[in-house]
Amino acid sequence: MLRAQYDRRGPVPQDVIEAVEFEAPRLQVGQALVEVVAAPINPADVLTLTGVYGQLPPLPAIGGREGVGRVAELGSDTGEVRVGQLVLLPLGCGSWSTHVVTEAAQLRPLPDQADPLQLSMMAINPPTAALLLSEFVTLGPGDWVIQNAANSAVGLYLVQLARYRGYRTVNVVRRQDAAAVVRDTGGDVVLVDGEDLAERVVEATGAAAVRLGIDAVSGAATGRLADCLCESATLVSYGRMSGEPCAVQPDAFVFRDLTLRGFWLVNWFRRTPEEQRRALVDELARLITQGTLHAPIHATYDVSEIKEAVACAASGERSGKILIVPRR
Repeated sequence: MLRAQYDRRGPVPQDVIEAVEFEAPRLQVGQALVEVVAAPINPADVLTLTGVYGQLPPLPAIGGREGVGRVAELGSDTGEVRVGQLVLLPLGCGSWSTHVVTEAAQLRPLPDQADPLQLSMMAINPPTAALLLSEFVTLGPGDWVIQNAANSAVGLYLVQLARYRGYRTVNVVRRQDAAAVVRDTGGDVVLVDGEDLAERVVEATGAAAVRLGIDAVSGAATGRLADCLCESATLVSYGRMSGEPCAVQPDAFVFRDLTLRGFWLVNWFRRTPEEQRRALVDELARLITQGTLHAPIHATYDVSEIKEAVACAASGERSGKILIVPRR
């Protein structure tokens, strides 16, 4: 058995993590041993390794916040969970491992007919995209939404969910070669960011009122999104890919009554009743199973290749997600 462990944090994420051998403990009452099938490397995971994320686990820690696996063994009194079942792992369980021991009650059964690699990415990015579309502005069919970092995993899920719900999207990317994947995913308008972004958005949408903006970049990019929004619109920040503070001119707030909000999925999970959280996860699992939602995968790595996997995930030149897929 292998797991990806780190005992310190540092500026080069792949330097602080390594694959180590371990033995699974004897199962206690209510526990399950799960063989990990797949677990993604998310931007939050990379930030956690560097020590700049909003929630840092105590050290030493095992990498990986989400994933799917198959139940390999059960302790006593584990309810309806059965051996061989495909399950969603609990958030924060240390999923970059060949095996995980967890409470059986925290496992969510998943449909066997779905692609487990796609299901492994369902617990963080798809809910983020879904909630960005629903929690801040009440949208109706035909309404426009603008987002940057549209070729990111969250961005591509947002494109698909917006189309499913009948909304139209303006999708901003930072380089021309990132535009094709957004168009192929269903983005209505795809533009490369730049100083004249607002003028191009007016032209592309026929001067439509854009009431919701979604920012993952921060810095000057936040201000450019703000310039694209109509009066009394809402701009939501959920990331800081540039590493810079959000830069919005006071005029946007004073004269156009713009609202700037923040979103972190962790906070939503903390304050939302379990029934509502389960309903969202169930809906997303259904959409992934039927093929309505999917994400491109750039490469898969074994747990033993964790350094290479993290280095690839931290680089900007990728065409999709990096997944840890343990070899048997």
